[in-house]
Parts: sequence; C-alpha cells; structure tokens
Amino acid sequence: MTKAESADRDPRLELIDCRNAIEVIDRRIVTLLAQRIALGLRAAAAKRSADLPLKDKKREAEVIERAVAEGRSHKLSEKAVKKIFEHIVDMSRRAQEDAR
Repeated sequence: MTKAESADRDPRLELIDCRNAIEVIDRRIVTLLAQRIALGLRAAAAKRSADLPLKDKKREAEVIERAVAEGRSHKLSEKAVKKIFEHIVDMSRRAQEDAR
C-alpha cells in the first residue's frame, strides 16, 4: 500500500494493519532469539570441550559493537541497540551457565 493509499484509508484500519504486522515481526524476533540461544548453548559445549571459559568479555564487546554499527546503518538509536544487545548477550550467557 502506498503512502497516498494509506492516507485515504480509515486510520483505525491502518492502525490494525500496523499492529498485526508488528505482531508478526515480534514473533519472528522471539524465534530468532530462541535460535540464538540454541547456538549459544552449542558454543558453550564447544568451549567446555576446549576447556575455555564461558565468558569472553572481548567477544561480547565485539558482538555489541557490531550490532550498534548495524543499527547505525538503519538509523536506529545507538544507545537503544547497545542496551538491547547487552540484554541479549546476558541472556545467552545465563543460558550457557544454567546448562552446566
């Protein structure tokens, strides 16, 4: 739908469409988070087998900085992206620690 077409529509219908699309994206985000955690658990098993520590502050900082840079390319708030990825990294680390 073009901008002009959506301007001619009932705004309540437009709101419903937007909310439905957001819900689809939210479900995809949760699915991607679950996939990320699963990969983190595989990485944790590899770390244990290689006798490496679970926590790698340098790697965590690289992950966060890469996400901030990607967010910047999409004109997203650097502060918000950084905070979100700090939570994601923490979530992954906790899952790895709980899997011991």
